[in-house]
Amino acid sequence: MDERSALTRLAETLPDAGDDAAVVDGLVLTTDMLHESTDFPAGTTRYTAGWRAVAASLSDVAAMGGQAVATVAVYGAPQFEWDELASFVDGASDVSASVDAEYVGGDLDSHEEFTVATTALGRADPPVWRSGATPGDVVCVTGTLGRSAAALRLFEAGEHGRANELFRFEPRIAAGRELATHATAMMDSSDGLARSLHQLAEASDCGFAIESPLPVAAALEDTVADADERRELSLFFGEDFELVCTVPESHLPELRAATAVSLTPIGTVTEEEITLDGEPLPDRGYTH
Repeated sequence: MDERSALTRLAETLPDAGDDAAVVDGLVLTTDMLHESTDFPAGTTRYTAGWRAVAASLSDVAAMGGQAVATVAVYGAPQFEWDELASFVDGASDVSASVDAEYVGGDLDSHEEFTVATTALGRADPPVWRSGATPGDVVCVTGTLGRSAAALRLFEAGEHGRANELFRFEPRIAAGRELATHATAMMDSSDGLARSLHQLAEASDCGFAIESPLPVAAALEDTVADADERRELSLFFGEDFELVCTVPESHLPELRAATAVSLTPIGTVTEEEITLDGEPLPDRGYTH
């Protein structure tokens, strides 16, 4: 089974595990694991790894409309080099501080490859679930799509400085907090826009009519010349950690005026089917 199939089976016995994070007495709790061979391309600095790993968990807190409080990480490696470990902690601490949370430590372990497990704790009362989208709502996405795809191309080209900058994305905690009082459903786009829409549709028992153009990252436009390839990467590559949400149309003016939210409407909620420009949108995306 891939990750999604396993999570579907686990949901039968763990009903609270089906959203971006678990919510217990107003606290939001989430955990993630990243590996060098699948998540950190050659040239990724330990500072970037610390930032990105912790930011991935913070993104889940954002997707619940939560305010981040604290983060921890498990750092596993074949051997411990002080400079690498210190840089990792600096990255983890800096991204936590950027959203007014605190990195409070974690654990060290010997492992055959560099591997990180992170946990983020936040507060969300009430949280935003994936299950509240209603036909007629507007579908929106924060920021732009394709930033991580552009970073990967730059890593492959040996342009490690710029690639590391792009890999250090901003967790959308502030946007999530602003959206929390307006959004009817929300999740992050870590598995790609298309897959996120399918997951939201499944949770809310609805469909989506998405329309071009999508908000594409300037870095992707600079890196990938072919327009069809950019569209493909924007839809299916994933790892962008933007928020995908549905909001009542009447709330859009207030949200788009909010300084914490860079929000682009990309379609509407429908009764059934998921389409892009009138054609069925495949359920494809990042698969662990």
